[in-house]
Amino acid sequence: MKLCMAGIDASAPFEEREKLSLVRGQVQAMLPRIAEQTGCAAVLLATCSRTELYLHAEGERALPDPAEALCRAAGVAASAFVTRREGADAVRHLMHVAAGMQSQIFGDDQIVSQVKDAVALAREAKTTDAVLDTLFRRAVTAGKRVRTETRLTGVPASAAEVGVRRAERFFGSLAGRRAVVIGNGEMGRLAARALVRAGSEVTVTLRTYRHGETLVPQGCGTVPYARRLDAIEGADLVVSATTSPHFTLTAAQMQTLLCPPRLLLDLAMPRDIESTAAGAQTALFNLDDLGDLGDADDTSRETAECILDEETREFFAWLNYRAALPLIAKIKSAAIERVRHMRDDDALAAEGDAETLAELAVSRAVELVLGGMKEKVNVQSMKDCLEHIRKGSGR
Repeated sequence: MKLCMAGIDASAPFEEREKLSLVRGQVQAMLPRIAEQTGCAAVLLATCSRTELYLHAEGERALPDPAEALCRAAGVAASAFVTRREGADAVRHLMHVAAGMQSQIFGDDQIVSQVKDAVALAREAKTTDAVLDTLFRRAVTAGKRVRTETRLTGVPASAAEVGVRRAERFFGSLAGRRAVVIGNGEMGRLAARALVRAGSEVTVTLRTYRHGETLVPQGCGTVPYARRLDAIEGADLVVSATTSPHFTLTAAQMQTLLCPPRLLLDLAMPRDIESTAAGAQTALFNLDDLGDLGDADDTSRETAECILDEETREFFAWLNYRAALPLIAKIKSAAIERVRHMRDDDALAAEGDAETLAELAVSRAVELVLGGMKEKVNVQSMKDCLEHIRKGSGR
């Protein structure tokens, strides 16, 4: 199997991850370029805490260096923090990622959708193939099973909710606190809803507003993005969660406030809030500060590992069958040829009618096939084969 991946995740410094942080539009533009330059099928997974490129090569084509391909496509210099994996290691890694077992917030429930979206983007760009498509579908299945069959963590799994929980710990209570949420995308809406549930008075910034089209969480006020500093003046908490390539809040802007907020919570990658925006009166938390709020117990972790083992085996079973298809076709041809010889054998033809000859031909073909695999044959595999045949015949 010619499969490899390269990526960077939360184990790398924030500054290094920012260099390879990608938004949806960038992924869409990069995928065809990567596929053309490498000659491989490609899927690019980009989340707030990780960026990973998966490549698969068919036939005799050699695998390229996935780290070099990723950095070149992103227009950045090679990074020592980009890790590489091949074959089974790459497969196993993706299974763990989809299950949230590699996330900053253990058991993160957003990652399954992100893995699913990554392969969907590759399909749209026509850069995936059967192997990567099946691998990602298996990974999504593994992630969903882990969530329904185990309890990985006792805390909310989305970064937005965990961030709000962190803010609640900072203040002691969020009830009655004035909060401003910059950004009305998925992460911003999740944060706003969590703040409303916690009893905060929430204002959400909007760049544009279209009646009936713009979704604003219930219980939230709104303010134009351009007037965000007016809304922040005197607020207790600011949450920023956009996909903007520029800072939404800088140190210079913070210095203009007469009554700055006590806490800034940056849920974006790359960062929304300039690191120097914090000061004597204001604390700043970013995504790297949210990873210590929960973990799995040993039983849940073991159960999750068993699920991932099972889904990994299913993927490799499919992959091995796919690789064997040309040989299966040759075996069929050889068996048919042997049956033809039996049909042309005058002695056999004289012994029975067409039905008897057909039964004899099938019996001989099965014996020939299994005889060539006698070192691989075991009772369980034969039971499985028998069950498959009976299902196929309707018995």
